[in-house]
Amino acid sequence: MIYLRLFFEFFKVGLFAVGGGLSTFPFLEAMSKKTGWFTLSDLVNMIAVSEATPGPIGVNMATYAGVISAGTLGGLISTLGLITPSVIIILIVAKFLDKFRNNFYVESAFYGLRPAVLGLIAAAGFSVFKNTLFSIDAFFNGSGLFKIIDIKAVIIFVVSFVLIKRLKVSPILCIAGSAVVGIALYSLPM
Repeated sequence: MIYLRLFFEFFKVGLFAVGGGLSTFPFLEAMSKKTGWFTLSDLVNMIAVSEATPGPIGVNMATYAGVISAGTLGGLISTLGLITPSVIIILIVAKFLDKFRNNFYVESAFYGLRPAVLGLIAAAGFSVFKNTLFSIDAFFNGSGLFKIIDIKAVIIFVVSFVLIKRLKVSPILCIAGSAVVGIALYSLPM
């Protein structure tokens, strides 16, 4: 039964998360709360792993979520659930490509989808930002400022942002460097 549910839940994500991997984040966040298959911390880790490994982020996230929820078979079923809607839609579009190519309604639908996709990606970015740099639990427990804000994560974020946006350093180098810095910073007791 878990396998059928994994397939169905990820099928819904694959069907409605238009715009790529990061647009799956709000759906996965809701799935986390609904099913308990993985935590929000697991979800942020999924994004980090997916961004640092080859392949589509959504597929990597579905596989990871399936594996931690129901083992290797769960990972396979979650991945199939996620990609099945795209395969079906691509097959349909390919069959009728000439009819869709210059269709006013199809073009209009894509213009309408663009801001929605931007909203999904912005929501994902905000959630990752919040869950990576801040501890909401520490805030509600009345902890001090240095318990609420993860200073190490803020430093890595700011340095990566400056390196990529201002100094035009390759994102690949930033990801690799951040992994090394993360190992050094987070393995040291503080």
